[in-house]
Amino acid sequence: MKPAEIREFSDTQLAEKLKEGRAELFNLRFQMATSQLDNTARVKTVKKDIARVLTEQRARQIAAEKSAAAK
Repeated sequence: MKPAEIREFSDTQLAEKLKEGRAELFNLRFQMATSQLDNTARVKTVKKDIARVLTEQRARQIAAEKSAAAK
């Protein structure tokens, strides 16, 4: 996912993407431990996607706090 795509998601969609990403990462790690994982680069990609979602959630939280403080 690209950051521009992530910014278009609603808060609930971001939470869902985070949940899906963490579940996929868990499964990938399990497959890697049992030597069933063919594409090990997928782990890195999923971790980066999770980080992007968390970054966007934090940016929205900061923006909300600033707007609340300005009132």
